[in-house]
Amino acid sequence: MNLNAVLTIYMFEMRRFFRTLTQSLISPVLSTSLYFVVFGAAIGSRIDEVEGVSYGAFIVPGLIMLSVMTQATSNASFGIYFPKFIGTIYELLSAPVSFLEIVAGYVGAAATKALFIGVIILITAFFFVDIQIAHPFAMIAFLVLTCVSFALLGFIIGIWAGNFEQLQLIPLLVITPLVFLGGSFYSISMLPPVWQTITLFNPVVYLISGFRWSFFGTADVGIGISLFAIALFTGICLAVIWWIFRTGWRIRQ
Repeated sequence: MNLNAVLTIYMFEMRRFFRTLTQSLISPVLSTSLYFVVFGAAIGSRIDEVEGVSYGAFIVPGLIMLSVMTQATSNASFGIYFPKFIGTIYELLSAPVSFLEIVAGYVGAAATKALFIGVIILITAFFFVDIQIAHPFAMIAFLVLTCVSFALLGFIIGIWAGNFEQLQLIPLLVITPLVFLGGSFYSISMLPPVWQTITLFNPVVYLISGFRWSFFGTADVGIGISLFAIALFTGICLAVIWWIFRTGWRIRQ
């Protein structure tokens, strides 16, 4: 692998991130802080505990997942779409760089940005609620895997998108609703039995459940199932990206 090529793409994307810190970092952190105020303080004062955890602390993993998933997807999609938009993607494709190195550069940068935002939000949460992390290494692993998998999804969206509006279509109309309906602000055990069954078809449930387990040691689904779900999702995204570069779909066409 050409590590110089990967590092060049990676550093180019990271410099763009630091040039737009207000939009890239401060905005999502402030938005999440508002969730803490509204849900943690206003609503949390009326809800004592959920599964033995204070409501303010219970929603922290869901809020982190909400920001990480949307930011990883948006950063990766814009990162690869912009070269397509201005035409420099052909210079990249004609360079002695493999598709694996291109993906590693763009996805690595997008995952790093999302991870950075997730860590900042976690630190911010300590100012609002008392949090104890039961499994810190598992928490880091889930956070990194989620950043990478949704950055891969964002890369696919960036290749697929034909305009800037389509870049926001999937994050706004698919990912965000799935996170809200995936137990980010409640336990699915609080739902009626029929809705519990329906909710289990939401793939985001398994990611949030596993991430919440790393904090509190409790989960809506088994930790093994959560790990399998995120591994399957990552594998599907990698397979789709491999097919895209093999066929040139939406790149050379």
